[in-house]
Amino acid sequence: MMDLEGGVYANRAKKESWRTVLTLAYQSLGVVYGDLSTSPLYVYKSTFAEDIQHSETNEEIYGVLSFVFWTLTLIPLIKYVFIVLKADDNGEGGTFALYSLLCRHARVNSLPNCQSADEELSEYKKDGGGSTETPSFGSRLKSVLEKHRVLQKILLVLALIGTCMVIGDGVLTPAISVFSAVSGLELSMEKEHHKYVEVPAACIILIGLFALQHYGTHRVGFLFAPVVVIWLLCISAIGLYNIFHWNPHVYQALSPYYMYKFLKKTQRGGWMSLGGILLCITGSEAMFADLGHFSQLSIKIAFTSMVYPSLILAYMGQAAYLSRHHLIESDYRIGFYVSVPEKLRWPVLVIAILAAVVGSQAIITGTFSIIKQCSALGCFPRVKIVHTSSKIHGQIYIPEINWILMLLCLAVTIGFRDTNRLGNASGLAVITVMLVTTCLMSLVIVLCWNQSVFFAIGFIFFFGTIEALYFSASLIKFLQGAWVPIALAFIFLVVMYVWHYGTLKKYEFDVQNKISINWLLSLGPSLGIVRVRGIGIIHTELVSGIPAIFSHFVTNLPAFHQVLVFLCIKSVPVPHVRPEERFLVGQIGPREYRLYRCIVRYGYRDVHKDDMDFEKDLLCSIAESIRTGKVGINTTPNDDNLEKEEEKMTVVGSSATHPEGIRMCDDDADDAADNTAEAAGTSELKEIRSPTLVQPRKRVRFIVPAESPKIDRAAREELKELMDAREAGIAYILGHSYVKAKAGSSMFKKLVINYGYDFLRRNSRGPSYALCVPHASTLEVGMNYLV
Repeated sequence: MMDLEGGVYANRAKKESWRTVLTLAYQSLGVVYGDLSTSPLYVYKSTFAEDIQHSETNEEIYGVLSFVFWTLTLIPLIKYVFIVLKADDNGEGGTFALYSLLCRHARVNSLPNCQSADEELSEYKKDGGGSTETPSFGSRLKSVLEKHRVLQKILLVLALIGTCMVIGDGVLTPAISVFSAVSGLELSMEKEHHKYVEVPAACIILIGLFALQHYGTHRVGFLFAPVVVIWLLCISAIGLYNIFHWNPHVYQALSPYYMYKFLKKTQRGGWMSLGGILLCITGSEAMFADLGHFSQLSIKIAFTSMVYPSLILAYMGQAAYLSRHHLIESDYRIGFYVSVPEKLRWPVLVIAILAAVVGSQAIITGTFSIIKQCSALGCFPRVKIVHTSSKIHGQIYIPEINWILMLLCLAVTIGFRDTNRLGNASGLAVITVMLVTTCLMSLVIVLCWNQSVFFAIGFIFFFGTIEALYFSASLIKFLQGAWVPIALAFIFLVVMYVWHYGTLKKYEFDVQNKISINWLLSLGPSLGIVRVRGIGIIHTELVSGIPAIFSHFVTNLPAFHQVLVFLCIKSVPVPHVRPEERFLVGQIGPREYRLYRCIVRYGYRDVHKDDMDFEKDLLCSIAESIRTGKVGINTTPNDDNLEKEEEKMTVVGSSATHPEGIRMCDDDADDAADNTAEAAGTSELKEIRSPTLVQPRKRVRFIVPAESPKIDRAAREELKELMDAREAGIAYILGHSYVKAKAGSSMFKKLVINYGYDFLRRNSRGPSYALCVPHASTLEVGMNYLV
């Protein structure tokens, strides 16, 4: 059984020692920097492919080196390492982490079933970085965002565009990394022959890479860091050799003056070649996206001490070699491998392929992670999520997405068959994600950090201008491959928005058609129906009110269980919810009605429990709220507060996090007597036994701590009835909705709901809780939703 919840908080609670930080820095080399480290394989080759020519004046090669140096310095080093990494969402990073931060600070949440109680979560804190004593531009901007739903939708679409481009990067990065690594074969055979070897070899490696995903990265993860370390040492050593052997004065090209000379000479061709230069920062976003697995300090140390110097030396070494070799037989000779000494080419080829696989693995895992976040926040159809490691949080595998990525990756590899067009496609995806991060980051500076608006404007103007320049150079290559990420992003964006729109409309229908609690309570304790033994758990999306499926059920079958629990499993816009804050428990109406509401809250990176422990935690949380007497009790059916129905919800943790609370024990009938005698003999715990049955199949006991205050008679009777109902069994009532657009809707709405959302709903997974429910105890209630 997985115990991923406790580990997340235990690790963060520990003060990191230098040894821990350095270990994390070493591990991050394999997980975070694999993609960025392999960029020297294809940057120069893509840059000199068609827009500019390498001349004997060396102005082009020096200009490209200057652009590479300053791009690596300004974007990954200054923007990400020193600024963006600080905008973490309780230790988590990425596009959705920024969006989640904005959701909490400006109430622009895309999740419909939010409650004020969610704001009391430990990780929901709103600690800004500046003063809030006087009304600021940030507070005015916040009020504008909260008032205008159009702006909220634009913000959501912006976050989704960034997410879609990350998914597109998950298709393109493995293709260009592996294909560029394999392209080293071109120096060992004739040009007519190598093209028949490169594509099949790249495809075989890619198929193997995706086929091994279901084993999880933890099985081979220990090899990742050594491979990247060896690769970085290799390219930096070759770079140093080339610098001292061919052109020791190449360092002069780091001056920005060479960028000016480059653009002055090449003009439009130089501007278009920027699409190849920007590939030097491919993978920089991973520093922020994978922040949850490491720490800010470890990622900063790894980049500044190892990755950044190695990459600069590698690019300077290639430039030094090319500055002394102008008689190039063909364009395909301008690449990484031509600058590698001939005796080392085969070993370097092997290391390069391994490094490309590691870099591809990191982006694939990152794609899985961001799709899980989107799904948790209601922006992606539900998919099967497999946790591949019981020890390392966040290592997941999504079968459907894995095979879709593999097919798309093979399609672009076979379709393009050259680094140039793959580079054009990958570059646009990378720079779009960075532009989205810059836009969201400027809002975070004002709304979350409470910094001056001039700081935010300066940030978006400086970095936005640089990225817009690269974006324009990439977009101009639309017909030369840049259309691929746009097409992929458009398809995924349509899927995400249709799913989000349909989910929102379905929830609005639930809210509009929920049953009045006053009507329910007016029926009396029996609810006007036969109450049979057992517990009925009704799954609903509502956090207040009685769902329409309940009335739909009792209208057609006027019988229900003696204990009713309305269960809502929902996501909140924080990365993790602490186990001790997981459950919100309330009571609907007077005690004798035996109606409870339980809201289970998960963060967008939390692991949903899918075993019998969840059922035990659910019942223990209800029992604990009964024992402590904190559960809200309303006795007047006509009370207006019932309609508001916050129901005095009580925060109750899981039984694992509250050893001093009630615990539940299940005993087989044969062992019941022995266990009872044993429990009665201990003085530490008091036991409440359920009534003896003639032929009990299972004995259920609630064990109460000895230091617990005396339980009143009514609470004791309620606990006994809950145990009796548990022994009789649990039935799960799941709603099965058929969503259709109501009459009179626009053609667009009918198309989206009747065809788009319906297709996605039928081909996606059911709710996560439905997968662990026993089929024999499940009852599905079908209902038409006219939205």
